[in-house]
Amino acid sequence: MVVPLLFALLGWLHLAPVGRVTPTPAQATFERLKSLEGSWRATSTKGWSEEVQLKVIAGGSAVLETSVDAHPGETMATVYHMDGDRLLLTHYCVAGNQPRLQATSFEHDGLDVTFTFLDATNLPSRDRGHMDKVAVHFQDESHFSSQWTWFENGHEQWLELIAATRLRGTQSVRRR
Repeated sequence: MVVPLLFALLGWLHLAPVGRVTPTPAQATFERLKSLEGSWRATSTKGWSEEVQLKVIAGGSAVLETSVDAHPGETMATVYHMDGDRLLLTHYCVAGNQPRLQATSFEHDGLDVTFTFLDATNLPSRDRGHMDKVAVHFQDESHFSSQWTWFENGHEQWLELIAATRLRGTQSVRRR
């Protein structure tokens, strides 16, 4: 009697629907960043423009963003990746330091994400100038913006908003 009951129970468990795991806000944002893979043209409220490339790298575990000519003749890079349940970015800045920021706020169903300072390399003191915060707004598959905060001597020095538009024909089709 126990054996048929056990088989019945196992059969019922086998047929029971398996629930999908809902991604955390950090995981959903990382997937959204991956979907931005391609070439972009960005303009800043400071009056400059740049070419931006987003590329999914390292077996899908990181997104590399390169920025060309935000500072004339210079290329900067930002790498986004998951660290357990946390979404992090490291910004390789023309200032010569590498601040690491953590996604700390997810609003409007993940369309607005704020990254705040966690730590940095090549930054002897937090009062030295560095990128300290970035707020990213995902508008649609062809538009996003970011507002970067510079921190120095104990307070924010300036903010700038950078609006990016996807260049036609550059959306990546990723294999699942």
